[in-house]
Amino acid sequence: MDALSGLLEGSRARGVFMVRSCFDPPWALRIEDRAPLTVMLMVRGEACVTPDTGERIRLRAGDLAMARGPDPYTCGDAPGTPPQALILPGGECSHPDGTSLKGSMDLGVRTWGDRLDGSTVMLIGTYLMRGEINGRLLDALPPLLSLPSEVWECPLTPLLMEEIVRDEPAQEVVLDRLLDLLVIAALRAWFSRPEAEAPAWYRALADPVVGRVLRLLQDDPAHPWTVAALAAKAAVSRAAPARRFTDLVGEPPMSHLTAWRLALAADRLRDTDDTIAAIARDVGYGSAFALSSAFKRVYGVSPQEHRTRSA
Repeated sequence: MDALSGLLEGSRARGVFMVRSCFDPPWALRIEDRAPLTVMLMVRGEACVTPDTGERIRLRAGDLAMARGPDPYTCGDAPGTPPQALILPGGECSHPDGTSLKGSMDLGVRTWGDRLDGSTVMLIGTYLMRGEINGRLLDALPPLLSLPSEVWECPLTPLLMEEIVRDEPAQEVVLDRLLDLLVIAALRAWFSRPEAEAPAWYRALADPVVGRVLRLLQDDPAHPWTVAALAAKAAVSRAAPARRFTDLVGEPPMSHLTAWRLALAADRLRDTDDTIAAIARDVGYGSAFALSSAFKRVYGVSPQEHRTRSA
């Protein structure tokens, strides 16, 4: 398993907010939902995404944008168009003065805006929860990124357009998985771009020594790894992986392993009813007490408190 796969594997969409937005110019939305990640896929027309700080981006049909929260931004037909709606946490919508829209812009199943055949159509998917493994990946992304259609063609647009308006049993699960696939494909394309400024751990995968060590840690975090054991597996001297790993990744291999183990534990605590002892064994700790001590030292709360808050 490579590092990107490992980070994406643990955190999956659950009950995401997805909507098809249909507008005629002039239109604008003020986004203040504090969501960890929002994906915008242009199907028809154009849009301008303007963050409060940083450079705006222009989207055309086929382009994709990702906004990493919690900072607010405005999406509209042009930078100066006054917002007609305010998007709040949980997908709540209101007028700019705070009064509720009360469904006045609903156009059908997961469809919202001015009219169904509007000149602008955008598919929007929003992750509502920041998972711990997901968080390590999000921290590597810029606040706002775009993939123009000329450098990346989205293979999922027709399927998303069809599925987003369905009202069938288990449809939320279908949309969750489709959004996951969209994000994985987009991030893979993004990290291959020269402007992506991929994080150190991602660039280090190309190193013949450090890449091997990273994969060992990702694939088997529960193994009782030592620097000597990692060096033996990588077929290099003991000093080589530790020094080179720290230079390329920015932290020693054992520190990276600890962070990875605790991130895995945090996701398991959030997503399963497994006992703390079972989770501890699976991520490489000898007991529930050992995991609890390490978890509280890093996250500031006990595993049980983390589970309760996540629920």
